[in-house]
Amino acid sequence: MPHLPLASLRPSLWGLRSSRGLRRLCPLSTQSQPHHGSPISRRNREAKQKRLREKQAALEAGIAGESKTPAESSKAWSPKEVVLYEVPTEPGTKKDVSGPLPSAYSPQYVEAAWYSWWEREGFFKPEYQALLPQSTGETFSMCIPPPNVTGSLHIGHALTVAIQDALVRWHRMRGDQVLWVPGCDHAGIATQTVVEKQLWREQGVRRHELSREDFLRAVWQWKEAKGGEICEQLRALGASLAWDRECFTMDVGFSLAVTEAFVRLHKAGLLYRSRQLVNWSCALRSAISDIEVESRALPGRTELQLPGCPTPVSFGLLFSVAFPVDGEPDVEVVVSTTRPETLPGDVAVAVHPDDSRYTHLHGRQLRHPLTGQLLPVITDPAVQPQMGTGAVKVTPAHSPADAEMGTRHGLCPQSAIAEDGTMTPLCGDWLQGLHRFVAREKIVSALQERGLFRGLQSHPMVLPVCSRSGDVVEYLLKSQWFVRCREMGDQAAKAMESGALEFNPAFHQKNWQHWFAHIGDWCVSRQLWWGHQIPAYQVVEAKGDRQDCWVVGRTEAEARELAAALMGRPGAELTLERDPDVLDTWFSSALFPFAALGWPQETPDLARFYPLSLMETGSDLLLFWVGRMVMLGTQLTGQLPFRKVLLHSMVRDGQGRKMSKSLGNVLDPRDIIRGVELQVLQEKLRDGNLDPAELAIAAATQKKDFPHGIPECGTDALRFTLCSHGALGGDLHLSVSEVLSCRHFCNKIWNALRFILNVLGEEFTPKPAEELCPASPMDAWILSRLARTAQECERSFLTQELSLATHALHHFWLHNLCDVYLEAVKPQLLRSPRPQDPPQVLFSCADIGLRLLAPLMPFLAEELWQRLPPRPSGPLAPSICVAPYPSARSLEHWHQPELEQHFSRIQEAVQVLRALRATYQLTKARPRVLLQSSEPQEQDVFQAFLEPLGTLAHCGAVNLLAQGTVAPSGWAQASLSDTAEVYMELQVTTGA
Repeated sequence: MPHLPLASLRPSLWGLRSSRGLRRLCPLSTQSQPHHGSPISRRNREAKQKRLREKQAALEAGIAGESKTPAESSKAWSPKEVVLYEVPTEPGTKKDVSGPLPSAYSPQYVEAAWYSWWEREGFFKPEYQALLPQSTGETFSMCIPPPNVTGSLHIGHALTVAIQDALVRWHRMRGDQVLWVPGCDHAGIATQTVVEKQLWREQGVRRHELSREDFLRAVWQWKEAKGGEICEQLRALGASLAWDRECFTMDVGFSLAVTEAFVRLHKAGLLYRSRQLVNWSCALRSAISDIEVESRALPGRTELQLPGCPTPVSFGLLFSVAFPVDGEPDVEVVVSTTRPETLPGDVAVAVHPDDSRYTHLHGRQLRHPLTGQLLPVITDPAVQPQMGTGAVKVTPAHSPADAEMGTRHGLCPQSAIAEDGTMTPLCGDWLQGLHRFVAREKIVSALQERGLFRGLQSHPMVLPVCSRSGDVVEYLLKSQWFVRCREMGDQAAKAMESGALEFNPAFHQKNWQHWFAHIGDWCVSRQLWWGHQIPAYQVVEAKGDRQDCWVVGRTEAEARELAAALMGRPGAELTLERDPDVLDTWFSSALFPFAALGWPQETPDLARFYPLSLMETGSDLLLFWVGRMVMLGTQLTGQLPFRKVLLHSMVRDGQGRKMSKSLGNVLDPRDIIRGVELQVLQEKLRDGNLDPAELAIAAATQKKDFPHGIPECGTDALRFTLCSHGALGGDLHLSVSEVLSCRHFCNKIWNALRFILNVLGEEFTPKPAEELCPASPMDAWILSRLARTAQECERSFLTQELSLATHALHHFWLHNLCDVYLEAVKPQLLRSPRPQDPPQVLFSCADIGLRLLAPLMPFLAEELWQRLPPRPSGPLAPSICVAPYPSARSLEHWHQPELEQHFSRIQEAVQVLRALRATYQLTKARPRVLLQSSEPQEQDVFQAFLEPLGTLAHCGAVNLLAQGTVAPSGWAQASLSDTAEVYMELQVTTGA
């Protein structure tokens, strides 16, 4: 569903429903005398009528116009009074709600003390929920997509949490046994980098100056000191997680799961060791995953500052180099390349077999322009004749495409670049040890000196960059561990085809199928110390000769037994050395749902497991995390980890920009919840890792976007705003002003409850909802609207389209209850004796309305619900978060669609009457009104709602005018429809 901003839900004037445009307003008699009977000149009368026509035209234009945008309709920010909850309360103790409500909504007051009480009472534990009276016997399990322990949650994470928690709370209130598992990812590369920087900054030591054990001890110390920020943010967001099940991907249980998965995959032949090309970060000295390789498109010549390079390096250039033909000194083949530094690793020159320019050279040999070695001319259909000169150098050790070509032609790869990004001994003494991009300049100079350089030109290209370090990725040949993905990928693709696995939105299915159709083997080795050390051991002979003999075991003892059987020798005589590498972080995160639920010690029942993806729609992260979960889960447990993945949109700022630290628009959810001064925002930027140029841009942008800082909006307003967007569609544009507008909505609910509680008083005794039979049409209408709202909320949660629920609840609370019903019944509540039905209706609206709201606004709903008068039979539940969620079926007896349709005619009449009062400047008057209809049924509708019609339109007495009767002279007239007219008295004394 497309996003409908909350602020735009208010229709013209005051929220009354209108199915027709307002018909032209006209006075019944233009010859009427003024109020006091004194004569006036024709000129004055015409001038007055002109002014009235102008006002009328302006009014009609405003009514017919579209609703204002959120920015236009939201109230300007002015600092609000902060009210604090100051009753001494021990953590985990229930909040004292015996005192009066503050006069205005204050998030800090509302959100105080509730979360620690929920947590201590065990409301979030499935064991507690199994005992609820409304228990369904069904289960609902979900894991939080584990964020990196090094970071903090941003607004994108907050959207995920808001969606997940709303669904979790709804299932819990519905009666399902809910388990929502929290956890963090150990983030191998990111965490190791952070700790290495800290050690250098504080102690002046590098990682390799410490033992592996000492370094890992330092990492754990950092994790204990700094790793709790995400948990604090999750609690601030109201996430109702089972904290006693909290997981960390380096926990003992996860280590067992990771080791078991590695051993089983190896035994099944799905995990092997091989020397292949990998994505290599020279800055990190480690292989990295495809998802950590950023493909940066360059339009042409571009200078980049890279780690380890003293000066910027130029990319987006095409170098042309001549390769002389052996035996023909005057004949050459010109080859174009963007990477002259890899020339020492060339093993051939390739042309297309059908390229007539090179047919005569098929099978010939060329002289390498640097070494003079002979290279064969090979033909391969993968060569694109239209690109460059149509001849390409083949460097299998540094290019995936060249590696495939080399395999087809039996070429032996030659490595020219080492792990640290320097040139290898293969390149000769004049290049060995030089930084690859320094060597590039030296190679080009050498080619020029030898007369073999044929030119340089700007050339668009895609540069692979390590997203972790900013360094250019090298493709290097490394002996690593790989997971065979083709067979498991086929199973994952078939799960989608069979309907066992479903994506929501469905358009992601195409990306899923395409990705698995082209999936390659997965390198899982990482040259780090922080992570799960690979449970593989190399057998080393007594003389120290290393054989390419590896065994895999859960323990060294198990590996030694396998090695003994393999080598035919006693295990005690063998020397085993464990692989120092660790596993890719994605390997352990792919096991997250299984390990979190107890695998491998026990096989969890995943039939109801239902994780939501943290990833933004269209992101490759989806395929990396979810895809790997499906592949490994199906292989290891025989079960899919879920049936559906619900994917949310990318969150952008109010101007449509992607959240970026360098833009200064990345927001901590707590800054929106609590509010923050501009100075603090700027200090956070300075504490980051931005370079001076980025810092200046980010600071300027931040100052422009938040000149007064960010106002305090509260958790409930942030959550409700995030869920109000159609999160399953396109990108989500979030502005702080929109959240602030939702805070005003919270204040509206707050004031409504203050009014209702005042009406109910201390002696009120609620009736059960099933016994409440409304006597008046207004009571019946609001209860029908309440039943319809419950129906729409139920449908919203069942389909996971939470924006439907937010819109339904916003409309009910603001436009049905506050703007209409409360205003309509105020005169009745002032009468003595006071009628009994309205208070009972108000209680049901408050009780049911707050329970409907609770999954989306948990703090506000709890604060207000706890203050409602107790039921004779006792409370429904100790907390609203475990109270029964109102079902559409339980309220069906209140639903009266025909009555709602009839009342919409009354709302149209109210709208017209308000427009008439404004047109004739009767804002302080209470004019009498007559309604006339040619249809008896319509006349009956008006008759039923005469009193609320007058109250809502701020008019005096409202009566019916019999059909055929002429209206009084001097009254204004307007058409309600083809069959109905409304008349308003104009000769009325102000204040009458």
